[in-house]
Amino acid sequence: MEELHWFAENWFELLQTVGIVGGLLLNAYATWRLHQSRKISNLITIKQEHREIWMESYDQPRLSRIRERNVDLHKEPVADEEEMFVNLLVLHLDTVHRAMKAGMFVNLEGLQMDIKGFFSLPIPQAVWEKAKRFQDRDFVRFIEDSLK
Repeated sequence: MEELHWFAENWFELLQTVGIVGGLLLNAYATWRLHQSRKISNLITIKQEHREIWMESYDQPRLSRIRERNVDLHKEPVADEEEMFVNLLVLHLDTVHRAMKAGMFVNLEGLQMDIKGFFSLPIPQAVWEKAKRFQDRDFVRFIEDSLK
């Protein structure tokens, strides 16, 4: 009987409290969903940029040497176009790394293996050695750890 009396006197405050808590929970869920959709949107954008960069290497035959393992850089040094292409990939990779660190991008499984495979090639390795001094220390550490 006492509970019924309390409820009769306080039903409006109870309803307000339930509404506020429900609103906060709904807002938290909406924020979480928005964050997830941003991550997917960022993934799509970065994959498009990645595809565009690599399509350039297939569309321009003079860049095909970048993917070759048996390159003698003493005989034929890195060409300007090759250096520019690898630097574009380094900038793209830096963007991916920053987005992952900020939690604005999904973690890519196999990314470090991909980095190791690419930067173990003679031309990318030579360009990286030249370019890394201009990069953020944390990013350089990320790449260097991937190469181990």
